Amino acid sequence: MSDRIYIFDTTLRDGEQSPGATMNMREKVRLARQLERLGVDIIEAGFPAASQGDFESVAKIAEAVKDCSVAGLCRSVKSDIDAAWGAIKGGVSPRIHTFIATSDIHMKYKLGKNRDQVLEMTKEAVSYAAGLCPDVEFSAEDASRSEPVFLAQVVQTAIAAGARTINIPDTVGYAQPQEYGELIRYLIDNVPNSQEAIFSVHCHNDLGLGVANTLAAIKAGARQAEVTLSGIGERAGNAAMEEVIMALNVRRDYYNLETRVDTQQIYPSCRLLSMIIGQPIPPYKAITGANAFAHESGIHQDGMLKNRQTYEIMTPDSIGKSSSDIVIGKHSGRHALKSKLDELGYKLTEEQLTQVFQAVKNLADKKKQVFIEDVEAVVLEEVYRIPDRFKLKYLSSMSGNMAIPTAALRMEVRGEEKQLSDFGVGPIDAVFNTIDRLVERHPKLLRYSVNAITGGTDAQGEVTVKLEENAMTSVGRASDPDIIVASAKAYINALNRLAKKEGDPRSDVGYYDSVTP
Repeated sequence: MSDRIYIFDTTLRDGEQSPGATMNMREKVRLARQLERLGVDIIEAGFPAASQGDFESVAKIAEAVKDCSVAGLCRSVKSDIDAAWGAIKGGVSPRIHTFIATSDIHMKYKLGKNRDQVLEMTKEAVSYAAGLCPDVEFSAEDASRSEPVFLAQVVQTAIAAGARTINIPDTVGYAQPQEYGELIRYLIDNVPNSQEAIFSVHCHNDLGLGVANTLAAIKAGARQAEVTLSGIGERAGNAAMEEVIMALNVRRDYYNLETRVDTQQIYPSCRLLSMIIGQPIPPYKAITGANAFAHESGIHQDGMLKNRQTYEIMTPDSIGKSSSDIVIGKHSGRHALKSKLDELGYKLTEEQLTQVFQAVKNLADKKKQVFIEDVEAVVLEEVYRIPDRFKLKYLSSMSGNMAIPTAALRMEVRGEEKQLSDFGVGPIDAVFNTIDRLVERHPKLLRYSVNAITGGTDAQGEVTVKLEENAMTSVGRASDPDIIVASAKAYINALNRLAKKEGDPRSDVGYYDSVTP
């Protein structure tokens, strides 16, 4: 059995189905390139049959990525398989990933099929996919709740039809580590042609066991792990890539297994995802959280001063989280900024670099220190965002316990400059009310959250809003040293996304029906 573990990252497919985690096409391509830099083996880029926008995003990613495989997910029907192949066939190393449910509850209530029909559909779908693409992965949806003998029949059929990777998902996070490991071992030992395929696992986190189940399966013989950055995904999410990788790395003595992941790209990758989807990394998040390498207890501090290994089983540097803050100020040069951005994986054009450089200079005039997190926020704000139909030109707000909260704004609305002032119960409410009147829309605010990008009272505020209007939702995000300005930008960003969805239901915003193995 090989000692190599293949990392299959589904952040752009299963992860993006997480509420509030939608990404536009440029953001998806940017994250795919970072995943390539991280060293994952396979990127599941999306579900091409779900929408024209998803098809185009997968195709763009397949075209952009050169150093790893790009997979497209599809149901076990020819039209889906054709769509997946059409999207990925231009890539260097394409993979068709097809699936069908195998648990009794799914077959009865979702598919309306019996076991013989599912076996026949498996054979037909995998055979058809293998005729198009030499690299075919088959997933038995809800495998952990499937009857083992029947599951073995399905796996044997899929391998005989041409599948070279067999995924055994814990789709609803039901399995326990020991029984899940035993299921993987059972299949490897009892499927006659099991040696012809790599066994893979895709674990959801409904009971908080996604990573534990993944590692148990790997110990039992699985050699591909399907994971997401920061564990994002449907419901309670998926097995977190960074936790699986660092468990294999730190406990190499126990697993004796290798991946090709560059662990120093783990934190930059999770941080980029956080900035793109506007959801902060929780401070207590394993591996990448702000508290993961923080020590407050006197006993712990004493031990750390004597020997770091007393309370740290890995170092911040090992995941790419520098213990020293990189400060860029108003006197920093363009070359220094470019060098740092290159190091972080941001390959900007000269025009984009000029745009970011000027924005950083403007930020340095407002803040005492500009940290690398601030620079990353500027890049995301200035470069990687959808074109705006609504733009903020000027904002002034007034509030206090002796004043009526008031906001005055000047905006560009579909190419026309407009200005207006309005009131609210607080400064943010006044700003949002004014924006609504200027753009002549009245969405419902579902979520409003603020996160400080760095420490200090002059930290940039990172704001995320979620809006709903006409049965459509969108997430907007923005950052600025002034939290009211950041709030306005985030609100306008969400309005732009709503407008894009309404203008073209096949847009690259990335919304589609949830479909998952």
